Amino acid sequence: MNFGMLGAGVVMGLAAIGSSFGLGIAGQGAIGAWKRCYVNNKPAPFILTVFAGAPLTQTIYGFLLMQRMLSSQKDPWFLLGLGVASGLAMGASAIAQGQAGAAGSDALGETGKGFAQYIMVVGLCETVALFTMVFSMIVC
Repeated sequence: MNFGMLGAGVVMGLAAIGSSFGLGIAGQGAIGAWKRCYVNNKPAPFILTVFAGAPLTQTIYGFLLMQRMLSSQKDPWFLLGLGVASGLAMGASAIAQGQAGAAGSDALGETGKGFAQYIMVVGLCETVALFTMVFSMIVC
């Protein structure tokens, strides 16, 4: 068994699992904000879909790193460890991004203000996954 290939699959899987949880969390926040807008006869901002969909990108990063790992000649045990650690980091980033997105949806839906500030926080969560992907690609 090639444990390096297992590591490549693990990074993709963990990143996608994190994205799924993050999307669910952010989606709940967006739907709740829209509901409050409807109840209060306010326009429901479509821009909340940005917050709801943001955690999806970690799946893309996991896929890109998986592709790089599949062509790597590094030690298979190293690749397995790299896949587990990188997948967990990307997945955690997606969950944190979902939480930040849910809070951003709540705040924007309530006030109609602050989109730039809220999306910056969501972007900071994204940065963890980006750094993880790039640094992992460098070493593998």
